[in-house]
Amino acid sequence: MVQMAASLELNFASDTYKDAYSRINAIVIEGEQEAHENYITLGGLLPDSQDDLAKLSRMEMRHKKGFEACARNLSVTPDMPFAKEFFAQLHENFQVASAAGNTVTCLLIQSLIIECFAIAAYNIYIPVADAFARKITEGVVKEEYMHLNFGEVWLQSNFEASKAELQTANRQNLPLIWKMLNNVSKDAKVLGMEKDALIEDFMIAYGEALSNIGFNTGEIMRMSAYGLIGA
Repeated sequence: MVQMAASLELNFASDTYKDAYSRINAIVIEGEQEAHENYITLGGLLPDSQDDLAKLSRMEMRHKKGFEACARNLSVTPDMPFAKEFFAQLHENFQVASAAGNTVTCLLIQSLIIECFAIAAYNIYIPVADAFARKITEGVVKEEYMHLNFGEVWLQSNFEASKAELQTANRQNLPLIWKMLNNVSKDAKVLGMEKDALIEDFMIAYGEALSNIGFNTGEIMRMSAYGLIGA
């Protein structure tokens, strides 16, 4: 209700809103581009799932085009250099893992961390979005759950063999999400998105994903704690 009320007070045409939107929108566009590329890479690592991953990759490209249209609708130029820097460390970690053939780490980064981050951000954004962006984002978030589900199903089927690598990859990558949130929290607030709500939604989605894969409550709490450091 608080966020819905906030949307009534937002001036989508103001310079302040557009300035913040240029960075938030760029992050969304870059995130969809990263996902597009990551699913192609995963297709090489998981040849038996290559067709399914190609479909997910194409979906991400459609999402990217949708969010580019959102920027045009508000006459905003996305700050892509900012967005590339925003994802730089997570991007590098994925590239290192894929080069080493660490499929489990790649799935944790893309299919769990990035997808849960996107789902949380989109769900918090929808109530405060302009009408055009709301319609686009509502369509996108429905498909993001499919992407999350792919990683969950594969990791659940290979849980025992994947468990140790998942825990290591979690320690290495989850803290990056909080740094990323801190870097964008001021801009997100201008758009009516509160940092605490983003954190809460992400933790719920990520915890549910870890539970679906096979981790117990105690393990999930310990794994989540790595993210809360510095949040």
